[in-house]
Amino acid sequence: MIENKRILLVEDDPSLGYLLSEYLGMKDFDVNWVKNGNEALKAMETRIFDLAVLDVMMPEMDGFTLARKMKERHSEIPFMFLTSRSMKIDVLKGFSLGAVDYLKKPIDEEELVVRLNSLLMRLSPAGKQQKQSDETENILGDYVFDHDLVELRFKDGSIQKLTQREAGVLELLLRHRNELCSHKEILNTLWGKSDFFTKKSLNVFVSHLRKYLSKDPSIRIENVHNQGFVLRVE
Repeated sequence: MIENKRILLVEDDPSLGYLLSEYLGMKDFDVNWVKNGNEALKAMETRIFDLAVLDVMMPEMDGFTLARKMKERHSEIPFMFLTSRSMKIDVLKGFSLGAVDYLKKPIDEEELVVRLNSLLMRLSPAGKQQKQSDETENILGDYVFDHDLVELRFKDGSIQKLTQREAGVLELLLRHRNELCSHKEILNTLWGKSDFFTKKSLNVFVSHLRKYLSKDPSIRIENVHNQGFVLRVE
């Protein structure tokens, strides 16, 4: 029998906390909902969790402080943030603390479920092994995408340097290779917001990537109208 994944939800808003705990429970997650950081730390002393979902704006102890305490006492538990704070500096702070993901409010419950399943799969033993093998380099058809050097290398030895934004878009598409990567996820992750102007910018960077990848006909970036992009790798 497959055990439901154990999620620690730390959310002080009673309406949102109840809604998310009920919805995730219907999606076969084993959810322990607590309303503040101190309750979260107590829960971690008595239960094992596969992933913690932390609200950032909480009284007494904010999510960032809780994350620091988790790293000291329960470093084995991965965590992601939920927040209404959309400034890029807050997103970067969250990732610098070791967060595996960062989701902005208002929350789309279906997107949260997709993110949780994706993270839990990646954090599983098999997923970790795959991640370690692809940590700095990703083979993409006849290309190698080097995260550290921020470049694409073709089999003939030619190198295409990427901007940080191009590399960010490509990395997200690679995570979802042969699957839809939504406009919303790309824009909120890389730009911190989703609007007409950021969407136009995204289209420009995708055009650049299509040009860079054009030497290998087995690779293409497909546009799914009004939804997002799919990186097809045959």
